[in-house]
Amino acid sequence: MSPLHVEIRTTDAMSEAQWDLWRDMLAANLLLNSPYFRPEFTQIAGRVCPGAAVAVLSRDGRTVGFFPLQRRGGAIQPLAAPMNDYHGVIAMPGDVPSLAEVAEVLPASKLNVTAWVRQSDADGPGEQRRTVQAELGSAGFDAWYAERRATFGKFFKDKERCRRSMQTEFGPLRVETRLRDSQMLDWLIDLKRDQYRRTGRHDIFACGWTADLLHALLKADTPGFSASMAGLWAGDRLAAVEYSLFAGDQCHFWFPGYVPELSRCSPGILLSLDTMRMAAETGVRSFDFGFEGEHYKKYFCNGERWVRDAVVVKPGLGATVSQAAVSALNLAGQGRGERLRNSVRRRWAAIEACEVTPGNRLKGGLQAAGAAFAKLSARTSPRVSA
Repeated sequence: MSPLHVEIRTTDAMSEAQWDLWRDMLAANLLLNSPYFRPEFTQIAGRVCPGAAVAVLSRDGRTVGFFPLQRRGGAIQPLAAPMNDYHGVIAMPGDVPSLAEVAEVLPASKLNVTAWVRQSDADGPGEQRRTVQAELGSAGFDAWYAERRATFGKFFKDKERCRRSMQTEFGPLRVETRLRDSQMLDWLIDLKRDQYRRTGRHDIFACGWTADLLHALLKADTPGFSASMAGLWAGDRLAAVEYSLFAGDQCHFWFPGYVPELSRCSPGILLSLDTMRMAAETGVRSFDFGFEGEHYKKYFCNGERWVRDAVVVKPGLGATVSQAAVSALNLAGQGRGERLRNSVRRRWAAIEACEVTPGNRLKGGLQAAGAAFAKLSARTSPRVSA
């Protein structure tokens, strides 16, 4: 196969012919059926995200793919990371450059991806992770709900009880969708920031540009792509909001938030159910819940996708030092180096993506490493009887 070549362009420098080719590739490649691969997402993110660009990939002078990206120091990441839940090369099926090939030609010492859509057996580096979807199929929401309720009767009966209880205590429930209220979005962002503080996670909105991206996307409304929110009110009280992306018959649930003191009523789950029912009436058939993990997702989801989480480092001092540090930690016993690296890596990926300056990245990385090490030490320390 001919060698791969790359040209780095800003999104504004992309030609209309290139965007048309991009759309043709999406239409031909079903693995890229997600709002994150739409040209509109890249165009908007390209105006907001620091260090944004597109890698135009070619062989023998022929364009074979596009990879939206952002630079962070000597590293390259997918555009809009850590908020981009799917990424990879936009290309025709059967002609997709592998993750290793892309990492090799990019002008960076490191490529860090968390949800690379695996399109060939050659996409080998890193760890496989699973995302989960609720697939309604042609029968629509009612048939999907009947099957889920029959399979997980206890869970859905409990949510129906929550709905009745919430109505009794707070008043009639009301759900509105396709909302583009900037004040509501700020309310949701404040909820998420409070959640990050309570759980000790890095505040991805502290850097500013991530919130700007959500606001910018909220203004997008084209036939093939849009972003909007759904809200659940209990009486006069706003109880939950979910920010989602839409493309074709796809909905990606992106940022959910609910009032913590109402958690006993499961307002987020009730909102997701009502959003699905109402969106299905407009032709949406697939609802993506992102990475598996949260317990409730197994009750909703009957589909899955596999992606890769990987850091591809070019040979050199950085790779040597990283491996030496891990080896030293492993010598301390119980394989702690590898486990510590895996624990810190995902936190670091988010920090590195959010924080534009080296100082802020270093500060966030040290905090994440300390928290991960303390957590690991607590798990591995022997218990001492009183």
